[in-house]
Amino acid sequence: MAAASSRKRKGKIRWSKVYSFAACFRPLTSEERPAAPELIGQPGFSRVVFCNEPHLHKRKPYKYPYNYISTTKYNVLTFLPRALFEQFRRVANFYFLLAAIFSLFSLAPFSRASLIAPLVFVVGISMLKEAVEDWHRFLQDLDVNNRTVKTHISNGVFVDKLWKELRVGDVVKVNKGEYFPSDLLLLSSSYEDGVCYVETMNLDGETNLKIKRCLEASLCLNEDNEFSKFKATVHCEDPNPNLYTFVGNIEFEKESYPLSPSQLLLRDSKLRNTDYIYGVVIFSGHDTKAVRNSTRSPSKRSRIERKMDHIIYILFSMLVLVSLVSSFGSSLYLRQDMVDWWYLQLPDDNKVNDLDDSNSEKYDDRFFNPSKPVQSAGLQFIRALILYGYLIPISLYVSIEVVKVLQTMLINKDIELYDDVTCKSVQARTSNLNEELGQVEMILSDKTGTLTCNQMEFRKCSIAGVSYGGDITEVDLAASMRMNADFEPFEFSIDETDGATRSFEPFEFSVSSFSAQNGNARLAKTEGPVIKGFNFRDDRLTNKNWIHGSNLFDITMFFRVMALCHTGIPLEDDNHKTDKLSYEAESPEEVSFLIASQEFGFQFCRRTQSLMVLKEFDPSSMKEVEREYKLLNLLEFSSSRKRMSVIVSNEDGQIFLLCKGADSIIFDRLANNGRAYEQATTMHLSSYAEDGLRTLAFAYRTIEAAEYESWNTIFTLAKATVGPEREELLEQASEMIEKDLILLGVVAVEDKLQKGVPECIDKLAQAGLKIWLLTGDKRETAINIGFACSLLRQDMKQFHLSLSRDAESNNQVKDMKEDILQQIESSYKMVCEERNKEAPFGLVIDGKALEIALRGDVKDEFLQLAVNCASVICCRVSPKQKALITGLVKQYTGKTTLAIGDGANDVGMIQEADIGVGISGMEGMQAVMASDFSLPQFRFLERLLIVHGHWCYQRISKMVLYFVYKNVAFGLTLFYYELYTSFSGEVLYDDWYMTMFNVMLTSLPVIALGVLEQDVSSDICLQFPALYQQGPRNVHFSWSRIIGWILNGVVSSLVIFLANIYILSPTAMRENGFVADIDSLGAITYTCIIWTVNCQIALITSHFTWIQHLSIWGSILLWYIFLLVYGALPPNFSGNAFQVLVEGIGPAPLYWMITVLVVVVSLLPYFIHIVIQRSYFPMDDHIIQEMEQCYKKYDVRDNEMWVREQRNSQRSTRIGFSARVDAKILSFNQQLQQKKLSIYRSVTNSPIYRSITTSPFS
Repeated sequence: MAAASSRKRKGKIRWSKVYSFAACFRPLTSEERPAAPELIGQPGFSRVVFCNEPHLHKRKPYKYPYNYISTTKYNVLTFLPRALFEQFRRVANFYFLLAAIFSLFSLAPFSRASLIAPLVFVVGISMLKEAVEDWHRFLQDLDVNNRTVKTHISNGVFVDKLWKELRVGDVVKVNKGEYFPSDLLLLSSSYEDGVCYVETMNLDGETNLKIKRCLEASLCLNEDNEFSKFKATVHCEDPNPNLYTFVGNIEFEKESYPLSPSQLLLRDSKLRNTDYIYGVVIFSGHDTKAVRNSTRSPSKRSRIERKMDHIIYILFSMLVLVSLVSSFGSSLYLRQDMVDWWYLQLPDDNKVNDLDDSNSEKYDDRFFNPSKPVQSAGLQFIRALILYGYLIPISLYVSIEVVKVLQTMLINKDIELYDDVTCKSVQARTSNLNEELGQVEMILSDKTGTLTCNQMEFRKCSIAGVSYGGDITEVDLAASMRMNADFEPFEFSIDETDGATRSFEPFEFSVSSFSAQNGNARLAKTEGPVIKGFNFRDDRLTNKNWIHGSNLFDITMFFRVMALCHTGIPLEDDNHKTDKLSYEAESPEEVSFLIASQEFGFQFCRRTQSLMVLKEFDPSSMKEVEREYKLLNLLEFSSSRKRMSVIVSNEDGQIFLLCKGADSIIFDRLANNGRAYEQATTMHLSSYAEDGLRTLAFAYRTIEAAEYESWNTIFTLAKATVGPEREELLEQASEMIEKDLILLGVVAVEDKLQKGVPECIDKLAQAGLKIWLLTGDKRETAINIGFACSLLRQDMKQFHLSLSRDAESNNQVKDMKEDILQQIESSYKMVCEERNKEAPFGLVIDGKALEIALRGDVKDEFLQLAVNCASVICCRVSPKQKALITGLVKQYTGKTTLAIGDGANDVGMIQEADIGVGISGMEGMQAVMASDFSLPQFRFLERLLIVHGHWCYQRISKMVLYFVYKNVAFGLTLFYYELYTSFSGEVLYDDWYMTMFNVMLTSLPVIALGVLEQDVSSDICLQFPALYQQGPRNVHFSWSRIIGWILNGVVSSLVIFLANIYILSPTAMRENGFVADIDSLGAITYTCIIWTVNCQIALITSHFTWIQHLSIWGSILLWYIFLLVYGALPPNFSGNAFQVLVEGIGPAPLYWMITVLVVVVSLLPYFIHIVIQRSYFPMDDHIIQEMEQCYKKYDVRDNEMWVREQRNSQRSTRIGFSARVDAKILSFNQQLQQKKLSIYRSVTNSPIYRSITTSPFS
C-alpha cells in the first residue's frame, strides 16, 4: 500500500508548475518550435497519420511500411547473386571460373572434374560461411522484431502485439522500463499533466533523462477505455534522420494543435521514472529516426585480403608471362623443328594441300598445326594458362575461410575473455577481420556505457575550504611505488593565520622503503559497506562527525543545498526493511547527491507541489528532526545556463536561494564577502579534475522578503509572456536573482568507469594505438572522463575548439568557418613550434564546431591538427557525425580504425570503421547487431587486440606467404618440364596428383599453422605490448617479404626440377639398367615437392603441438599411402601410375637418396637466411623466444636480462595510466626539490645558523 500511495502521490505532481522555463522544462530552440502552418503539406512535410485507424494505412497514398527492421546483408532473393558477386570479385576465383569454362570446350590439359570440383568446393564453403553469419544476424533481428507491446485493437481493449506487426496509426501503451517500439506521438502518461521521463542513451549517449510532455488537449486520454472512440489526424514532416526536430500538427476534436519534439518519443529510447504512457505510431520500421541514422551492413575486407588481390595479380602476371613463353616457343618449334620430327607425324606446309579430306582430318591437331601457327599459338596460350594455373592458389581462399572460422572459435572460447558478472564472453560475429585486429592504429570510442558503467558515485567534496574524502589515488600510489618512497597524506595550512579551515594534501616522501603490500593495506583501510552511488570515506564527515567541525553553519548549508536543489523524487522501500530511501531524478548526479545527503543526515523524504520535507540531524539537540521548506521557484538546469537554483523559505520565513552549477558560472556570481573559500576551493577543483571527477559548485544567498516579492513579480510576467522574447526575459530575470552568492564548496562525483578501463587504455597506448573519444555528452563531462581514463593529463596542453558567441549568434556559415579555421591554424602552429617538448597535446571539440570543421574546405586542416594530438575528444556529437568523422579519419590517415560503442547512436561509426566492436551491455543490442566483434566490457579489448589480434595477423601472414611459396614451387616445375620437352605439351604429373596437392597433401599443415601458431605466449604479448606494432608496421606482410617468398619458391622449384632431371636422366634407377620414365620422373619430383614444402612449414612454425606434428608428418605419410592405394587400382583408373610405388620407384635406393638430397638443398637458402637474421638482425619476438629457450630451466621472468628487455620495450606514451604516473613522478621530484630548497633556505636564514657561521670560533 505504501508503494502504491507513493506512486499515486508521485503521479499527481504537476511538473509544469514546478518548472519555470518554456514548455515547463527548458527553452525551446529554434529548431524545436512548432511548425508554421504554411509548411504542412509542402514537400518534405506531406505525411498524414490517422490515429487509432491503422487500417487506413494499408492502401495508397497513405500506405507506410510495417515496423519490421532488418540488419542482414542478404535475403532469400538476393543471397545467390550477391554472394556469387562477393566470391568472384576475388581474382583467383574469377580466374578458375574461366578455367572451368574453358574445360568444357576440351581446351584444358586436365579433366573437367579436376578443374570444376575444386572451384565448386571453394566457392561453396565461402558462401556457406556467409550464409551462417547472416543467419545469426537474422536471428538477432527476429529477437527485436518479436518483442511485444500493448496495442489498442478496439473498444478500449489493449492486447500484446509483436513490434513487427505495428502499423502507423496504432495506439500503444508502453510501461516503465520498456523501449519504445517505433517513433510515437505522446498522448498521455501516468502523471496528471502528461509528463514522462525518457532515457535516450541509445540515441545520443546522454545519461540525463529527457522530459517529454503531451498536449493539454490529449490529457484526458489517460485510461484504456478512453481510446474506444479516439480519432485524430496528424500532419507532419516526412521521415528523416534528424533526432532533434519534429514538425507537425494534430487535428483533434475539430481543433488543430501544433506539435514539437517535446511530444515525440523515439524508437530505441526507454521509458524511465514513469509508470506508463500512451502514444500513437507516427514513423514505423525503416522510417523511424533511429533506423534512418543507421546504415546497411557494409561488406568489409581486411587489408591483408585486399593485398592478397595484388599478390594474385603478380602471380597472374607470372602465369601470363610463362604462358606467353610457352605459346611463342611452341609456335617457333612448330614451324622450324617439329615438322621434321617423324614420330609426331605433323604434315609439312607443302604437303598439307595435297592431302585428301580423310588424311586432313588425321592431321587436324589444332594445337600443332603448321599451316595455322597463329591459331596453334593462341590455343597453346589458353592451354598454358590452365596448365600453369597452380601458380594461382585456388585453395588459399577456402583455407583462409576455414582457418578464420577456427580462429573465431578459439577467440569465443577464450576463458580470459569471459565476464563473470554478466555471464557473457567475447563473440566474433564475423570471421573476415580476424587479422585486421592485429593492425589497428586508431580507436574511436563512445563514452557512456562503453568506458563508463552509467553509474554516478559521490566521491569527494570541499566544504568551507577543506577537502574531504581525499584517499590516495592509483596514480599517486603507482608513482610512489616506482620511486620506492612512502607517500603519506597530511594536512597543513596554506595560510599561517588560519590553519584549521583551509588545507590541502601535499606529498611527503620518506626514505623508508615502500612495498605493494603496504600500499594495499593503506587502501584497505577505506573499505566499508558498499552503498550504491556513495563511495565516500572520511571519518570527519561520516557517522555525523561533521557536527564537530569549526564551520558548522557552512557545512549544514552545504548539505541543505545538496538535499533541496534538485528535481528528484523519493521512493519508499516496499518492505520497509530500512529507513533509507531510493530516489529517481532527471540525472544520475542528482540521485548520487540525494543518497549522499541522506548518508550525512539530511534525508529528503517527500515533496508536494509547493513543499519539500527533510529529515535533518540537529547538532544542538543531537536528534533527527523533520523540517519543511516551501518551494517558491525552481530555475532548472540547462546546457546554456550551466546552473540550477531553487528558492525556498524555511519554517522561520527566511528565504534562501540555493544554487549549484559549473564552478566558472558560480564563481562569476559570488559576492565580495562570499569568496572566503575561493582560493582553497580552486585548488581542490584542480585536484578533483585531475582524478577525472565531475564537479559542481554549491552556493547560496539570503533574500529579503521585499526583494523577493519585487523579483517574483518580474519573473511571473516573464513566465506569462508568449513569443520568442520569452526566453530572454526569463534569463534576465534569473540573472537578477542569481547574484551575490556565498560560496559553500564543491562536490565531486565519479562517472564510474568500467572495471579495468584505465589499465586497458594504458596497455593499448603502450602498444602504439591512438584513442579518440566521441560522445554525445557535454564538454565538461567528456573532459572529466578523459582524465579518469587517462586520455588527458594535467600537464597536457589542451586545444578547445568551439564557436565564439559572435560567430554563433550571427549564424553565418562563412563567419563560423573563419572562426573555426582561425582556431585550428593557431593551434596547429603551436603544435609545430612545441612538438619536440615533453608536454603532449589534447584536442577537445564540440558538436557545433565539429559540424563546421568537417566541411570540405576545413576538414583537412582539422584532421591535420587532430592526428598530431595525443588524444582527441569530440563532445556533443550526433550519430551521423560519429560515422562521418570515423570515415574521414580512415580516409585521411589511411590507418586501420576500430570503433567501439554500446548504443544505437554508435551503429553508424561501428559500421563505418574498418572494425566495429559492440559492447553487449544493458542498453539493447543495436550496437552488437551491427558490429564485427562484441565484448562484455571495454577491458577485454586489450586481450582481443594485443593477444588475439597479434596472433591472427602473424598466422594469416605466414599462411598466405607459405601458400604463395608452395604454389610457385609446384607450378613452376610444370613450366620447366615444358621447356625441357621443347614445348611438347606433355604434363609431368598425373591429374590426381595435381588435384591432391592443395586439397589433401599440403592443406592440413597450413591450416594448423593458421590456427595454432604463436610467436610468443599470451602472457608475453601482454608484458611486451610493443610487439603489437609488428601489425601496424606490417612487418610480416610487407612487399619485401612477399617477393622474398616468391623467390624462395622459384629457387626451390629450380633445385627440385634440375636435381631430378640431371640425376635421373643419365642414371639407371634399378639394377637391370632401366632409366626413369615420365611417370617415375613425375612421381619422384612430386615426392620431393611434398617433402620440401612440408619441411618448409616446419621451419617457419614457432609453436609446436601434437597437432602440428601430426599434420606435417602425417601429410608426408599420406602421400605414400595415396600413391600406394592409387597405384593398386586397376589400370583403367590409375592409368600410368599403376603400381608406380611398389614396382617402379619404391625398390630403387636412388629414389630415397634423391629425396633427402633435394629437400636439404632446397631448404638451405631459407635456413641460411634465418640464421643470419636471428644472429645479426633479430626482431623483437626472436629475442624473447631465445631468452625463453636459454632460461627455460628457470623462471625466465626473474632474470635480469628479461626485466631489462621488458623495460626497454616499453614505449614512452603520451596518454594512459603509465604516462600519468611518469608525469606524477616528475611533479613529485619537483615538489621534493622545492621542499629541500625551502628547508635549506629556512635553515640558512635562521638566527642559529647565522650565529654559528658568523662565530669567531667557527
